[in-house]
Amino acid sequence: MTENINRKKGYVIPEEEYKRQMEYITVMDPYPPQIFYQRFIEEIHKAKTQGGINWGTILESSAEKYPNRIAVKWDDHDTPLTSMQMVVPHIKYKEFNEAANRYASYFLTNGIQKGDIICILLANRVESLELHVAAAKIGAISSMMNTGWRGRTLAYALNINHGKAVIVGEEHVELFKEAIPEMERVDGQKIYYMKDTGQSTAPEGFIDIKDAIKDMSADNPQTTKSISIYDPCHFVFTSGTTGGLPKAAITTHKTMVENANAFQMILDLQKNDTIYAPLPFFHNTFLVAALPPAMLSGGAIAIRRKFSARNFWNDTRKFRATKFCYVGELCRYLMNQPEKPDDAANPVEGMFGNGLRPEIWKAFKERFRIPAVNEFYGAAELPSGFVNQYNFDCTIGRSVKKNVVVKYDTHNNTPIRNKDGFMEKVDYGEIGLAMFEISESEPLMGYTNKRDTEKKIFRDVFTKGDTWFNTGDLMRNIGYGHRQFVDRLGDTFRWHGENVSTTEVESVLDSFKQIYITAVYGVEIPNTDGRAGMAAIVPLNPKLEDFDFKALADMLKRELSDFAIPKFIRIKKELDQTPTMKVKKEQLKIEGYDIEKISDPVYVLLPDESGYVPLTTDLKKKIDSGQYRL
Repeated sequence: MTENINRKKGYVIPEEEYKRQMEYITVMDPYPPQIFYQRFIEEIHKAKTQGGINWGTILESSAEKYPNRIAVKWDDHDTPLTSMQMVVPHIKYKEFNEAANRYASYFLTNGIQKGDIICILLANRVESLELHVAAAKIGAISSMMNTGWRGRTLAYALNINHGKAVIVGEEHVELFKEAIPEMERVDGQKIYYMKDTGQSTAPEGFIDIKDAIKDMSADNPQTTKSISIYDPCHFVFTSGTTGGLPKAAITTHKTMVENANAFQMILDLQKNDTIYAPLPFFHNTFLVAALPPAMLSGGAIAIRRKFSARNFWNDTRKFRATKFCYVGELCRYLMNQPEKPDDAANPVEGMFGNGLRPEIWKAFKERFRIPAVNEFYGAAELPSGFVNQYNFDCTIGRSVKKNVVVKYDTHNNTPIRNKDGFMEKVDYGEIGLAMFEISESEPLMGYTNKRDTEKKIFRDVFTKGDTWFNTGDLMRNIGYGHRQFVDRLGDTFRWHGENVSTTEVESVLDSFKQIYITAVYGVEIPNTDGRAGMAAIVPLNPKLEDFDFKALADMLKRELSDFAIPKFIRIKKELDQTPTMKVKKEQLKIEGYDIEKISDPVYVLLPDESGYVPLTTDLKKKIDSGQYRL
C-alpha cells in the first residue's frame, strides 16, 4: 500500500555517484562530513552547557566583531545601479544592534518581560528584523503576522497569541483596522504605529514607536545572556492552504542557534558574503534558514519587500549576492522568464531553500550557472529537518537527527503495523511516511495549541514507549540516509484504488513547455469512488488555439501511470497563491469541473479520445450519469 507512486519508476542514489561525490567533498569541502558533525555538535553542546548563547547574543557578538560591516541591504527600485550609485541602502552591524537595543530598552521600561508576546505586522522592512532581535534579547516572543491575511483570519491569528504589544506598519494600518472588530483585546495591550518612509503621524489609538524609542539606551540589555536556548524565540503560522485555520508553531532559540551554525558551515559563509532572500519575514525559511547564518558569519542579508522574477538577477548584481535563498515556486518563475544573454552573468555561487522541482533542477543550474544547490526540508513545528549538504541533485538530503520512513496505508490513511503492533521501515526506492524521533535530548516544541501537537505524535512505533513526530509528508528513501520529497498527505487523493501524488503529477505537467504553472487536485464524480485528477493550468501563451492538448496528453501517458493522469484540465489566467507562493487549492476543489459555475475553459480526457477535448454541458451530463466512465 506504500509504493503507489505516479511515475513509472522510483529513484535511488547510485553507489558510484555517492562514492564519487563523497570523495570529492572529503578533499574539497571546508567542512567534510566528519568535521561538520564534530563542529556542529561542539557548538550546540557549548550553547546547552555554558549558557549565554542565543539568538540575541549572536547579533551582539557580530556587532562587536564587525561593527562597520553591512548587516542588512535593501532596495526596491526596479532599475540596476548606475556607476554613479554603487551603494544600496543598508545598515551596519553596530547601528543594527543599537536600534534593536533601543526597542528592547523601551519594551522593558514599559513592562514587557520574558514570556510576553509582541505581534509584528510589517512589510519586509529592516525595522521588522530589529524588532525580532529586540524581543529575543529580553526573552519576549515575536509573533510574526502573515501580511496576506485579512479581516477574520488576521484577527484569529492575533487572538491565538494575545500580544502585550501589537506593532503595525504604516503600510498595513488599513489591513489591521479590518481585523479590529474581531480582535480580543487584553488588559495592558498597546497598539504601536511604525511609520514608513514618509513623515506621517500615528492614527488615533496608536503609539508612534519610532518617536517613543528616540531617547532609549542603545547599550546591550542585561537580559540577553539570561535567555536559555530552550526558550521560545518566535511564532510563525502554518499557511492554511489545505483549508483549515492557521496554527501557530513555536521556534526556539535552540533552532536559531543550530541553523546559524549548520547553514554557516554548509554554505561556507564568510564575512564578505551576501545572502539575497526576497522572502516573507513571517516564514521560517527566511527567519531560520537565511537570517541566522548571515548574522553569525558577519555577512549581509539582502531583502526586498516583494519578490520580482523580472528584476531578480539585476537584484543579485546590485546587492553583489553570493548566495540566494528560495522557497516554493520562485525558481519556476525565474525559469519561465524570457532567456537573456546575461542570465549566467551573475555573482551567485550557490543557492539554498526548499521546493525546487526535480524536473527543472539541472536546467536551472545550467542556465544560470549555479554551482551548488543545497535544498532543505523543514517546518516550524518539526523537531528537525533535512538538508542536501553535499550538492546531490534532486534530493532534500539527510538529517543530523534520528528519522525514519515507514510503510503507510494510503487507503486507510494510517501507518502499517505488523503482527506485533509495530511499524516497519520502507526499503530503498520506496515511499512512506517520514517521522522524527522525540526524546529527552530532542524535546518537541510543536504548536502553541498542545492538542494540535498531540495529534502529530505516534507512540509505540518500534518499541513500547517510544515517541515519533509525524511530518505529514510522504518521502522516498533514496539511500545513504537521503530522502526525496514526494507529497503532503493532505494533498494526495485516491483514484481507482491507487494513491495519487499531486506533487509528482505537477512536476510532470510543469515540464511541458507550454505551461507556466499548475495545481493538481482531486474532484468528485457522482456515483464514483475516489476522486478524479484535475489540473488547473496557466499557459505561457494565453491564446488557447496555440495550445497543443494532444501533445500534452501524449506526454502524460508516457510519464505517468494511468490512474495518475488528470482527467480534467482547467485553463486559468492566474492561480491564487499565499505570500509564500503556495497555490490555494480549496476553492478549486469546491468548484470542480462544474462549467455552469465557472467561466474558465475546461477540457476532459475521454476513454475513446487520444487528447483532451472541450467539456460541454452535454458531455458533463454523460460523465455525471455514468455514460462515460473515466
